[in-house]
Amino acid sequence: MAVKHVIAALLVCVIWGTNFSVIKIGLEEMPPLFFSAMRFAAVALVAVWFFPFPRHQIRSLIGVGVILGIAKFSLLFGGMSLGVGAGVSSLLLQSQVFFTVILCLVVLREQVSPIQWGGIFAGACGLLLFAMDNGAAGTWTGSAMILLAAMCWATANLIMRRMGKVNQLGFMVWVCAIPPLPLLLLSYVFESPDLPAMFGQMSVSGWGSIFYVSFISTLLAYALWGKLLSQYAAIQVTPFALLIPLIGILVSSWWLGEVLTATQWVGALVTVLGLGLCVVRFGPAYQRILRLFGMKVVVRSNP
Repeated sequence: MAVKHVIAALLVCVIWGTNFSVIKIGLEEMPPLFFSAMRFAAVALVAVWFFPFPRHQIRSLIGVGVILGIAKFSLLFGGMSLGVGAGVSSLLLQSQVFFTVILCLVVLREQVSPIQWGGIFAGACGLLLFAMDNGAAGTWTGSAMILLAAMCWATANLIMRRMGKVNQLGFMVWVCAIPPLPLLLLSYVFESPDLPAMFGQMSVSGWGSIFYVSFISTLLAYALWGKLLSQYAAIQVTPFALLIPLIGILVSSWWLGEVLTATQWVGALVTVLGLGLCVVRFGPAYQRILRLFGMKVVVRSNP
């Protein structure tokens, strides 16, 4: 990859890793459903005019809008509002990689290589370390909600994988048009019937949080990431995402003062190792080793 593209990939990882700390700040002023609604509404109102409506993908659009937009982000923001730290949230959410691999195996009948199974096992061990030392990770309920959010993300990945080639940025912009009204209705019922008062009580940091998660984390980062994926093979780009949870943990530690225990740091590193085994393809030397043990070589790209 060219140096400028490596820098772009690193910038996206920093944006997405920092996003969790920004969400945490926004949740200090806004309840989770209202915050999520505002995030999607801001993107949709500004950006849908620049992309054609994906009329041939309406069912997928609705499915991703409901599962990713409404369910995933409601669970993520809700889990973080219950006390799960920004850094821990960034790590737990990346378990979507493991769920995606398993769903592709079960639903699409795609083969999973021995190294991917090792990655899933390593990831499970890393997350188990967090479960055993849950002091800084927030409530059990919040952590469970974020793992469910990761499962929703994996399900949305499966839907988009079956769509074939589409303009991912344009598709995601139109996905953002689906959640705002349902989320505002849910916020009205479960959070507060006085939605106008929520607008009036927001400070500069609250509006700044909405701006960041909408335009920086969604539009800018997805545009850069999509451009990289259009110029390089996925295997050259996706491994950069392994940095996101580590950046999320470091930023939350520096900015929000969140502290992980030694056990949780070990769990984080083991989980990132598992993510790497799931997304990184290995070359001919690895494939020859598999053949020595009579194992079938998987040549299809990883999810």
